[in-house]
Amino acid sequence: MAEATGEGTVVEAKAAPASRAFSGFERMVAWRYLRSRRKEAFISVIAGFSFIGIMLGVATLIIVMAVMNGFRTELISRILGINGHMIVQPIDGPFDNYADLAERFSKVPGVKLAIPLVEGQTLASGAGGAGTGALVRGIRADDFTRLKTVSDHIKAGDMVGFAAGSGLAIGARMAEQLGISAGDQITLVAPEGDVTPLGVNPRVKSYTVSAVFEIGMSEYDATIIYMPLEEAQLYFNAEGLVQSIELFVDNPDAVDALRQPLEAAAKRQIYITDWRQRNRTFFSALEVERNVMFMILTLIVLVAALNIISGLIMLVKDKGSDIAILRTMGATSGSIMRIFFMTGAAIGTVGTIAGVLLGVVVCLNVESIRQFFSWLSGQTLFDPELYFLSQLPADMNFGETLSIVLMALALSFLATIFPAWRASKLDPVQALRYE
Repeated sequence: MAEATGEGTVVEAKAAPASRAFSGFERMVAWRYLRSRRKEAFISVIAGFSFIGIMLGVATLIIVMAVMNGFRTELISRILGINGHMIVQPIDGPFDNYADLAERFSKVPGVKLAIPLVEGQTLASGAGGAGTGALVRGIRADDFTRLKTVSDHIKAGDMVGFAAGSGLAIGARMAEQLGISAGDQITLVAPEGDVTPLGVNPRVKSYTVSAVFEIGMSEYDATIIYMPLEEAQLYFNAEGLVQSIELFVDNPDAVDALRQPLEAAAKRQIYITDWRQRNRTFFSALEVERNVMFMILTLIVLVAALNIISGLIMLVKDKGSDIAILRTMGATSGSIMRIFFMTGAAIGTVGTIAGVLLGVVVCLNVESIRQFFSWLSGQTLFDPELYFLSQLPADMNFGETLSIVLMALALSFLATIFPAWRASKLDPVQALRYE
């Protein structure tokens, strides 16, 4: 004996009573309800919007989280590539034995590089008269070569003049602002200069630009000048002295364990700060923004899941006669519930998979997409002057992506429970009476 489930679909009656959980019979009926019919066009539209909503929600979450992770990774790598992981400063007077101290610090297990530094603020100007504030960092030529974040990103010129003790290395954005390039002269004005009977006169001196570097972080490319250490000591009236020693370590997250060995190696009173203390506010703000964005964008997936609920409720109402026929054929309430659960879950599952694929494609091509929209709009999107980085980064994290997928699937599955339960509790007699 065979009965109709509606609109010409025929199901063998003997298949329903004996069907096991999520059997081929249940999957066939669920797939039948997913297919569009002229009579069910409005329900299909709701299902389509649910699918699109989940796909866009998952893709948006993946893209935004990847970009924010990329921001954090790039900023940390560039900030820590320029600045040491730990800064050692004297308490009882400037470091006069800095070479010996740097040697002892570098022998501490976990420390890979110790760099003595002299720093000072100056006004830099080019031949055209344009000027800008600059941070001059005096560093030994060998240490500068080992500072790979800078030395491996020389855009113009070379390190010959720097190694000879007469040339400077400046950032690409500073060179652009001042209208100079490698081989040109740059004039530095320091507020604390020569002492005369009439007071302290600013020190003014011109140098040759030996190299132009570009590390990709606009703030550093526009403000930092590297000067040979001995010349910086003369320029800032600190002959034979340095203000601090920057340490680069193997594991930046384990700096606390190095404090005691470094204090023992110094054999004098020192004050140690690390990269977390110097950038705590900045990175805390990034973490808070990242968490808030995740919660806000999760609402997109939640709204799409609510569309699944409304679509399934309308489908249950529309299929009341089909449910009644299936129940009279011997289908259990559990079987009816599983049929509608699979119908709604299929929308969420396929939407989630499509969202992951879309998100991965966008993340892999995010910089090309940015350049395309910049060209299309005729405006600079993601201006390095505002966002510190010259390119839009995207760093997908497997664990985070997996949590987004599981969250989207969980919301989709939860959204199907109530309509499916309502379908399983539908009275066959009343359903046929009102049909």
